[in-house]
Amino acid sequence: MEYYIAWGVYGRAYNVSNLPVDLITHINYAFANVDASGQCVLGDAYADTQMTFPGDTWSQPLAGNFNQLIKLKAAHPGLKTLISVGGWTWSANFPAAAATSAARATFAKSCIAFAKQYGFDGIDIDWEYPISGGLSHGTPEDKHNFTLLMQALRSGLDAQGVLDGHPYYLTYAAAAGPDKIANTEVLALSQTVDWINLMTYDFNGAWSAQTDFNAPLDADPADPQSSSPLLSKYNVKAAVQAYLAAGVDPGKLNLGTSMHGRIWTGVPSTNNGLFQISTGGAGTGTWEPGSLDFKDIVQHYLPTYTRYWNSAAQVPYLYSATTQQFISYDDAQSLGIKVDYAKANKLGGIMGWDPSSDDANFTLSKVLNQILHETGY
Repeated sequence: MEYYIAWGVYGRAYNVSNLPVDLITHINYAFANVDASGQCVLGDAYADTQMTFPGDTWSQPLAGNFNQLIKLKAAHPGLKTLISVGGWTWSANFPAAAATSAARATFAKSCIAFAKQYGFDGIDIDWEYPISGGLSHGTPEDKHNFTLLMQALRSGLDAQGVLDGHPYYLTYAAAAGPDKIANTEVLALSQTVDWINLMTYDFNGAWSAQTDFNAPLDADPADPQSSSPLLSKYNVKAAVQAYLAAGVDPGKLNLGTSMHGRIWTGVPSTNNGLFQISTGGAGTGTWEPGSLDFKDIVQHYLPTYTRYWNSAAQVPYLYSATTQQFISYDDAQSLGIKVDYAKANKLGGIMGWDPSSDDANFTLSKVLNQILHETGY
């Protein structure tokens, strides 16, 4: 499954029709907002429901990306869509929405009505993050309240499914860092949802001075951060094993992968830029500082930068002594290894964020699709 970003229709000119629909089973639409009253509301009314596309008419009741998703499902009957609620930017109102039984009921009712109104097959909750982190500044009570919130959604979706004659999905986007994992009741959540989308990427970026890997499969003992009890677990394997150790059914875990890389500037050439202190901070990104689309890396950096492979982390990186820039990213080789890891651990599937960053040949989506042949997910 892959996330589709609502803002893709603007500068990126990436529409629902551009999705590699033959390579994916589920689309999570990012994002619906949570308003101050604790209800699910449109995140971008124009992109979501108003923007017109070829074939639309002025009199139709629904336009925008939501209508495009409905058309896409009609053409591909096996495809499922979920509305993803929150995200980094819109998580601030989750603590209040989860704080009381009445608030949870209000939130669940509004989200279920939203999903039904706009033709979604389920709801994905992306609270970043309970208790602390991201833009959600909560309290210790968030840990249990999140579980209760998801249980309210599960109960409501099951009841709606009986009325409508078909089931609705419930999932959530899960943190991969051990400090944030500890702020959720992992096992109880896993027993409530259909699956969990592990955000096993963005472990490192230009918010830290030291260059490091965006999504390492494993830790590198040569990394100065390996001496930190916390940072040494900022890798895919450690995150997956933390969930499995908590008793989560591996079939309910989707391994998250990213189609973007991270760039640092002012990086000395020692160790080809790896594990060095950046004096320039975030490099110029594709759409925002410090973040590069895979297609941008392939077109503008790979031809002139030197590619290196880290055998411990099982990921590539690029460095240029001329520009003193360091780039950590995933490519077909490293994603293939992650797919193999997911298969070996009998995980439920693979999640990709986000296909607008992939190249025109769908190189990364094609690699991720390989897991379907073995899991039947």
